[in-house]
Amino acid sequence: MAKRLKGRTYILEGDVSIEQTASVVGPFEGEGPLGKYFDVVNEDDLMDEKSYESAESGMLKNSIELLMKKASVNEEETDVIIGGDLLNQITATTFAVRDFAIPYWGIYNACATYTLGLQIASLGIDSGAFKKAIVTASSHFSTSERQYRSPLELGTQNPATSQRTVTGAGSCLVASGGGGPYINDFTIGSVTDLGQCDPYNMGSAMAPAAVKTLIEHFANTKTDLKDYDLVLTGDLANEGLNIAKELLEEYGYPGENITDCGKLIYDDSVQYVNNGGSGAGCCANVFNGFIYKLMKEKRINTLLFVATGALLSTTSSQQSNSIPCIAHAVTITNERRKYNV
Repeated sequence: MAKRLKGRTYILEGDVSIEQTASVVGPFEGEGPLGKYFDVVNEDDLMDEKSYESAESGMLKNSIELLMKKASVNEEETDVIIGGDLLNQITATTFAVRDFAIPYWGIYNACATYTLGLQIASLGIDSGAFKKAIVTASSHFSTSERQYRSPLELGTQNPATSQRTVTGAGSCLVASGGGGPYINDFTIGSVTDLGQCDPYNMGSAMAPAAVKTLIEHFANTKTDLKDYDLVLTGDLANEGLNIAKELLEEYGYPGENITDCGKLIYDDSVQYVNNGGSGAGCCANVFNGFIYKLMKEKRINTLLFVATGALLSTTSSQQSNSIPCIAHAVTITNERRKYNV
């Protein structure tokens, strides 16, 4: 079973593998620098559905079906689906999984939903309760824009600090045993709120949460930035990543081996995305479509994956409340690491 290493950091005793992944994205994401790594690139955002909300559910269902096909598993062999999205009452996920005869845990931590799902799945598998769990997360530019910001028909211009919500659904199969990559350990985040109230500048709001979790993870595991081939945050995008780097350097953790999913998924020199990407589907697809393949090829062997979430709502923003944020860290390695407990 998983054991507490120190603070909010836990290590897994057994071999918990990410056995397979699937990534499904929209056309704009397919035009970005990672387009060739995604399994499916849809031709349009509606995806033959009558609404963008139905399109997001269909995209997520497609990613789960594709994952199960790639992993050669059926519904009877799958113990649970763990996932969420950005819509009210996580309806995109719930509507997608209703067609599967698989137990379901709906979760929400905004853009940090995916790493939260990896933590929950790994705990269940390491305890022996599960053998196979599907972790999934999605978002859609058009559904998020009209829920959190403005109707698309208005053509509202967002400020330079804003991020574009990724249209994408990513799923992975977490299983007992296997040949890796392994979920080695993780640190559970706590809510951080430094009083930032601008919903169009979420990168700056989330950066302190990412740094807080990273510093605790480094201290608890007695590691440093240099001990990982890559530290991957999501979704701070360009501005948030720069803030996080500056803060880490102030705390004595300088390094260039850190980047962000929201920075990687788009090419802001040719794609109009303002500050970069965001959304629950952003880090799910950057990891499943791009980073996972680099790990399987042994081009990355040690990854510290730290997804961040801005836990606001349209109501809280309209009432001028600040933005509570969270970050969850997961260490994923090709070779198991051992710590003294």
